[in-house]
Amino acid sequence: MKGTVIDVQVFTRDGVDKDSRALSIERTQLDEVRKDLQETYRIAEDATFERLKRTLDGQAVNGGPNLKKGDVLDEAYLDELPRQQWFKLRMQDESYNELLAQADEQLENRRKEMDERFEDKKRKLTQGDDLAPGVLKIVKVYMAVKRRIQPGDKMAGRHGNKGVISAIMPIEDMPFDEKGEPVDVVLNPLVFRRA
Repeated sequence: MKGTVIDVQVFTRDGVDKDSRALSIERTQLDEVRKDLQETYRIAEDATFERLKRTLDGQAVNGGPNLKKGDVLDEAYLDELPRQQWFKLRMQDESYNELLAQADEQLENRRKEMDERFEDKKRKLTQGDDLAPGVLKIVKVYMAVKRRIQPGDKMAGRHGNKGVISAIMPIEDMPFDEKGEPVDVVLNPLVFRRA
């Protein structure tokens, strides 16, 4: 069989040592999961700090890193301040202090949730697989095979249009527009709903 290998999965019985290929695949999958979770956390963190920046801009503080009582926050100061220092700011308006504490708690909860999800995925990937009796290892190789299009094949577009190929014609037999350019596909108008 010829084609392009899309994915390889190695399943090993519980209690059997994994070979280097299985360990390599496992490591790659773990790195991918870690990267996805870190990206998800980064997006949530960026959105939280952007929202805090818009809210705190122009507000007076009681204290904070390099600030005195009565100073007013601006975007330039917040951009230079490391993100973990933001939660050490003490605002004059108590509602902003609560907002900062709430944002800190939300980010901490999100971080814990991401760590739990990673550990869960890691446990699923590293534990042995439940295989049939007598089977020590199964290797599944997923391949994409290019085929020539033929009548009876189903096709679908991105916009919900779909259909079945009825005939494949030589380009000389295809209808053409007023410039003489042959069309690529002829669609049966009966399959489209009328407005």
